[in-house]
Amino acid sequence: MKHQVKPIKSTQNPIIFFDGICNLCNSSVNFIIDRDQNRYFRFSALQSDAAIENLTTLEPTHSDLGTVILLENGTVYAKSTAALRIARKLDGLWPILYVLIIIPPFLRNFIYDFIARNRYKWFGKLDTCRIPEPELKSLFID
Repeated sequence: MKHQVKPIKSTQNPIIFFDGICNLCNSSVNFIIDRDQNRYFRFSALQSDAAIENLTTLEPTHSDLGTVILLENGTVYAKSTAALRIARKLDGLWPILYVLIIIPPFLRNFIYDFIARNRYKWFGKLDTCRIPEPELKSLFID
């Protein structure tokens, strides 16, 4: 799923919007940061003002906390497509996963949606959104 959107002015980097209270999502952000040595990505919680301002008119919207959203070059990607596009830019062997893009989205997203529906039950959630460590603060958009 992709949509065109006006890019956020504060960054030219792709932005990953994630559920800020989801433990799985926060662990995924840490995973990406550890494997993004070139600091290609920026991050913003779906609950943030940046998400509300930039994703309100799109599907999925900022209120769809069940998906990761990637805003890259003015295009919005969601669910498994976003995850695979993210993997494609990581260090190591992770870009190999992008070959899974050939699987039809309805099949990829079926698995993605199953995990998303159960993420709080399996991994738990926080009471508030993540606050980045000072050395990583520049990677996050409020």
